[in-house]
Order: sequence, then C-alpha cells, then structure tokens
Amino acid sequence: MAAKRPGAPAKTIISDNRKARFNFEIEDTLEAGIELKGTEVKSLRNGKANIAESYAAEYQGEIWIYNVYIPEYLQANRFNHEPRRPRKLLLHKREIGKLAGGVQKEGKTIVPLKLYFNEDGRAKLEIALAKGKKLHDKRETEKKRDWNREKARILKNNG
Repeated sequence: MAAKRPGAPAKTIISDNRKARFNFEIEDTLEAGIELKGTEVKSLRNGKANIAESYAAEYQGEIWIYNVYIPEYLQANRFNHEPRRPRKLLLHKREIGKLAGGVQKEGKTIVPLKLYFNEDGRAKLEIALAKGKKLHDKRETEKKRDWNREKARILKNNG
C-alpha cells in the first residue's frame, strides 16, 4: 500500500448528492473507483462535476454509472470526452454480487452519494444500496430536521 503523500489533503469532495439522503433510505455504502479518461480526470480537478441525477446499474456482470456529468476539458480540443457517457465502476466481485442481488431480489437502487479524490489523489465514488422513501417518510424526515434546528436555536439563546 502506498504511503500517504506529505501535504496531501484528506478528501477533496468534487460533487455531493444531497437529495439522495432525502429521497432514499440509505442502507449500505461502498467506495468504488471509476474508470476515467485523462481529460475526465483533469476536468474533475477543476471541480465542476455533477452526480445529482445519476444512477448505477448492473450490466453484463459489472456495475456501470449513468448520467454523471463531467464537463469537457477546455484545453483538450479534439481528444475530449463525452460529458454524460456511461462509466464503469471498479469493484470486487463480492461487492458487485451484493449490489446486484440487492437490486434484483429486494428492489433496491444503487445511488451515488459523493464523488471525491481520496488521500492518494484517485477519483472515488461513494455509492449506496438504498430503498426509496414514501412521501410520508420524507415529511417525517423534514419534521425531524426542522425540530432539531429549532431545538438548537432554543439552546443557543437560553444557554
């Protein structure tokens, strides 16, 4: 295993899917590598990617991520990539089996949560096996969030 580079940031978050935690009940999370082209990595370093409307699915024994927006790298001219192309996720067979089984048997969804660079400078995607929330569950989540915010205000003003 490679030693941590001195002065390297712990985690540089490129894109965060905040709606996923509101729309889905997150059950199990995994860290996956992404198969990227050189211009995609350079574009990610600029920090303008978006994973808000993306999803993952199993195809021919591999997990692929669809609809991730990585903008074109301006200096790459004709060697550029397609911004919304499907990208393969790099996972172990056991992890692929777990995700594929959860989707097929239990009707769950594979949702991307975060896109970031790890300590070694490699692009990683945090994905989760999730179950969709019903409308009343979403309302309950919103009530809890509002109450916690109100409680923090009360404690701050009185404490």
